[in-house]
Amino acid sequence: MQIEYVWIVLAALLVLSELWAINCVLRSGSRSETKLLWVVVIVFAPLLGLILWAVTGPKGATKGASGPEHSKT
Repeated sequence: MQIEYVWIVLAALLVLSELWAINCVLRSGSRSETKLLWVVVIVFAPLLGLILWAVTGPKGATKGASGPEHSKT
């Protein structure tokens, strides 16, 4: 495999992960200002923005099986 293909694959993975992170940010329940800030950071500093968002951003993203829709019997 040529080295150019490796860079193309890595760039495609970065773009896909950015789109996924932006989607998660926009679907979150945060304030609009916070969402806009995260989208700007993710878009203008792609790798660093993704790392920062992964460490500090998705606080309420995982609700698990304890949500109200799972407690119905």
